[in-house]
Amino acid sequence: MNFRYRTALLMVSVSAAALLTSCTTDSAESSPPPSTPPSSGPSAAALPDSSASQPGQAVAGSPPRTIATGLEAPWSVVLSDGATLVSERDSARILEIIDGGEARVVGTIEGVASAGEGGLLGLAMDDEQRLYVYSTALDGNRIQRFTLSGSPGSLGLGEAETIVKSIPSASYHDGGRIAFGPDGMLYATTGDAGQRDNAQNLASLGGKILRMEADGAVPEDNPFPGSLVYSYGHRNPQGLTWDDSGTIFATEFGQNTWDELNVITPGSNYGWPMVEGIARSAAFTDPVQQWEPSVASPSGLTHLNGTLFIANLRGRVLRAVPVSDPGTSTEYYSDEYGRIRDVIPGPDGTLWILTSNTDGRGRPTPEDDRLLSVSPVVQ
Repeated sequence: MNFRYRTALLMVSVSAAALLTSCTTDSAESSPPPSTPPSSGPSAAALPDSSASQPGQAVAGSPPRTIATGLEAPWSVVLSDGATLVSERDSARILEIIDGGEARVVGTIEGVASAGEGGLLGLAMDDEQRLYVYSTALDGNRIQRFTLSGSPGSLGLGEAETIVKSIPSASYHDGGRIAFGPDGMLYATTGDAGQRDNAQNLASLGGKILRMEADGAVPEDNPFPGSLVYSYGHRNPQGLTWDDSGTIFATEFGQNTWDELNVITPGSNYGWPMVEGIARSAAFTDPVQQWEPSVASPSGLTHLNGTLFIANLRGRVLRAVPVSDPGTSTEYYSDEYGRIRDVIPGPDGTLWILTSNTDGRGRPTPEDDRLLSVSPVVQ
């Protein structure tokens, strides 16, 4: 696997949290928790030793600058050759953010069945500046590819080419993050769609991280011949990124006990539904860090200057995790901007943050939802 491992302990203490009690409400994207204190506990996991490849650690710097306001349940943001594109979950619109923060509609994705956590979700761009879109349709989640016409400020959306379809879907646990890795392959996170057995069933695309060619074909070196499945045993992963050494990290929503930060290795089993959080079992791969859902609910994930940045929904924080010590973390902007859905490297070394307060579970202010920019500090 090209990793060396060591063990670390993380003590998680929380002053106020809540336990969710059913599949429809335990998605970890739910509304603010009541003040029922849960028990806290230690977590330990095998950690990758990749500190030698890291140029430094980035931390949140000055107060964020507002790029755009008035977005409606935004889910993903990508940069495309000078343009900024945002997906809106419920409206199924692809927006382009232009000078002055104005949002213009590039196009509306046809056939999107928005319900609960489903709808228009992740976006990704390839080297040819084609747009990849993860969305919920009536017959399941799908990944489509679109050409973009025009230039920044006047982009248009071409015809849809569906490259993967019939990924299990539901009104919750839809996964939805897509991203190109340093190997040129497209990766996608999928949820179990409320059907727990999907996660352990290698014949199902639900509860997995998928890896594919740009046209949706199965790469020859995938761990399971003829299958898009790269890793399995996931409940609802929504964050995906790579550090400078090529290590894959993913965030995952837990149920009642632990949300997770995982190092993803090909063919590995991350335990759901038999395991939530650290199991210390040879049968499963443990997370490198875990949090109670009331302080986390991790969605978008990115890497910048040796630091992983995690967007948290219920926790209402931007969490920074050093790659050199991924069992530790620091919180920024606690409840200053509400629920945070996505985070990406912006241009010129900045960090861009996408809020999620208009998705039916937040407390929107008159400016929500917003796209914000912050200049990190390298330590």
